[in-house]
Amino acid sequence: MAQPASDDALFKALADPSRRKLLDQLCAHDGQTLGQLCEHLEMTRQGVTQHLGVLEAANLVATVKRGREKLHFLNPLPLQEVYDRWISKFERPRLKALTSLKRRLEKHDD
Repeated sequence: MAQPASDDALFKALADPSRRKLLDQLCAHDGQTLGQLCEHLEMTRQGVTQHLGVLEAANLVATVKRGREKLHFLNPLPLQEVYDRWISKFERPRLKALTSLKRRLEKHDD
């Protein structure tokens, strides 16, 4: 089963605040170079490179070479898959309860 290893890599990648900050940076401005990403973190280029490696292993970051530069792009698909598999099913009962409450309250207003 490849899915658990993929899930483990994803959750490991998301567990670190520095990696989450890198993902936030890419969400705000996709296609950044290592130098651009380093500007927002108080760590060495080597440290940022290691974090990006973990994010790439989890398929959260994809890279494209442009000349001598390597651009980093956010891949939100694994996050959507986690949402679909783990989060959305826990939201459904809560949303159904809120909808039911809304309907009951609206009936009492009539």
